Amino acid sequence: MNTYGQFFKVTLFGESHQPEIGVVVEGVPAGTVIDMTLIEQDLKKRRPGAVGTTARVEADHFRVTAGIFQGRATGSPLHLVIENTDTRSKDYQHLLKQPRPGHADYVASIKYGGFHDHRGGGRFSGRLTAALVMAGSLAKMFLPYTFETELIKVGTLTDMSSLDQYLEGIKAKGESVGGIVKLSVKGIPVGIGEPFFQKLDAEIAKMMFSIPAVKGVSFGLGFEGVERLGSDFNDVFSDSDGTTLSNHSGGVSGGLSNGNDLVLKVFVKPTSSIQKTQETYDFETKTLKPLSIGGRHDVAIVRRAGIVLENALAIVLADLTLIARATKIEKPISVPQNL
Repeated sequence: MNTYGQFFKVTLFGESHQPEIGVVVEGVPAGTVIDMTLIEQDLKKRRPGAVGTTARVEADHFRVTAGIFQGRATGSPLHLVIENTDTRSKDYQHLLKQPRPGHADYVASIKYGGFHDHRGGGRFSGRLTAALVMAGSLAKMFLPYTFETELIKVGTLTDMSSLDQYLEGIKAKGESVGGIVKLSVKGIPVGIGEPFFQKLDAEIAKMMFSIPAVKGVSFGLGFEGVERLGSDFNDVFSDSDGTTLSNHSGGVSGGLSNGNDLVLKVFVKPTSSIQKTQETYDFETKTLKPLSIGGRHDVAIVRRAGIVLENALAIVLADLTLIARATKIEKPISVPQNL
């Protein structure tokens, strides 16, 4: 429900407009140097400020209240919190009777019988991804991998040098737009992943789809491989070290890392909350009425999503890497011939 992982365990708490959000992280190896600067830098990458991002600007000052002694992980759970300071709860009162199209307002009210905190999207808000970023920062502190993240498409735009101008045009229409982020990880050894139900790509996909606004995940060629024949799609081996001539599968074979770079693409949908008025159902009057959402929302949430996706990926790799280390077979077990 609110916890992910077995050996590297992450538990999120808090909601968009409550006093604090945060995360409890278990499994950081004792003695790991805790780099506070890395956490700060990663949170900064997520913060708004660029064209097309929300006017809600949280300082994201965090506190670590447990799990660290003399700058290193103690081996016990780490507890990290961030205060919510820039909230405007009144902006959401009218949405109780007229839930936003594309958002979780309606389904949450049904599931929780109206007892949920609807302000700012509550538990379904992208605000919770700040806590996810902190957990991923901790994971990267002990993982020997190199992460690369790139925004490759926003709406119809592929030239990111024109992104500001493009988003200004979208904003002027009162609209929002989605995009695609490409993630690559170098240095992953062969064999990370636990088939059948904890395959590397399956766990990554599960984590990515847990992030608000993610609607698509593909590995390697992904859907582009639909036009390839098997002989063209296959990653052919070229030597005894398992080197392949291509990486169409994105670094995953049979649910296990295969020694190639892990490569995936993630589609983040257009922000549901837009400034453009929409005709949608009013549950109080039981009629279709215009809805003006108001509030402060991103034109392109994908612009801030890269670090969230990267650090969420790090969480998955941390858990599966620790599992692989714990279950590694040093040498094949010999079986008596008479059995």
